[in-house]
Amino acid sequence: MATPNHTSPSHSLFILLGIPGLEDQHTWISLPFFLSYLVAVLGNSLLVFIIMTERSLHEPMYFFLCMLGVADLILSTTTVPKALAIFWLHAGEISLDGCVTQIFFIHATFIAESGILLGMAFDRYVAICDPLRYTTVLSQAVIIRVGLAVVLRSFSVILPDVFLVKRLPFCHSNVLPHTYCEHMAVAKFACADIQVNVWYGLSVLLSTVVVDALLILVSYIFILNAVFRLPSRGARQKALGTCGSHLGVISMFYLPGIFTIIAQRFGHQVPPYIHILLANVCMLAPPMLNPIIYGVKTRQIRECVVSTLSLPWKLC
Repeated sequence: MATPNHTSPSHSLFILLGIPGLEDQHTWISLPFFLSYLVAVLGNSLLVFIIMTERSLHEPMYFFLCMLGVADLILSTTTVPKALAIFWLHAGEISLDGCVTQIFFIHATFIAESGILLGMAFDRYVAICDPLRYTTVLSQAVIIRVGLAVVLRSFSVILPDVFLVKRLPFCHSNVLPHTYCEHMAVAKFACADIQVNVWYGLSVLLSTVVVDALLILVSYIFILNAVFRLPSRGARQKALGTCGSHLGVISMFYLPGIFTIIAQRFGHQVPPYIHILLANVCMLAPPMLNPIIYGVKTRQIRECVVSTLSLPWKLC
């Protein structure tokens, strides 16, 4: 257990190294980072614009997708530009306040995405298991309340992280072997007891993301049970098709995180740069792939995207 060292001043500036061990490859590594970020920003911005402006898409499923697009924009913009500054400009300096701000938005947005995916699972459950009450159960007022609940939950459970990190004295090294500030990665560099940080971080993970994942699993058990009881094969395929995009997005969100946790827990012999690359996949993959998955799998969105992109050519 670390003990506070009051003889040394606490650091107020940190240095993010990027991906230690692969410094000579930073220029090449930056290319997929940049392309992923470009796709994420353009794809999610276009998705949000189309859903907000196209009245035919003003339905619960698309409102949830719009929320997911906004969350993806925040998550990728919080992490990738700083990583690119490290790779291209060697600008790894970040203040403690900047680090804490990054911690807050990364974790709050991650938990918000988990809540939005749970809301989307409930949307699919009602649409398939109780279709006659779909518009009643998921009215516009209900969607607004769900969105507010997701935001309030994310902010309220992550706000204590700000104070838990700010209270720590950092009198050892101020060099962080990462591309962004993460709660426990920063707390480990404190010269004080961080048990409160460890237990609070674990409790937040279990009470939000893990609970959401379990509820999504339960909802899909009911959904699949209802689907396979449908009389015709065509009806079953149509019902499963409406869930395909959501299942793809869920996989992109949870699977990289599961691999990261397994690697951190059991991969003690795995080089540190592998852990950091996996952590970045969690930040890069969902924002980049979510709009692609929905754009390809959802006919209404695909048609609106084609119409929107072809409009400038028609005007010319």
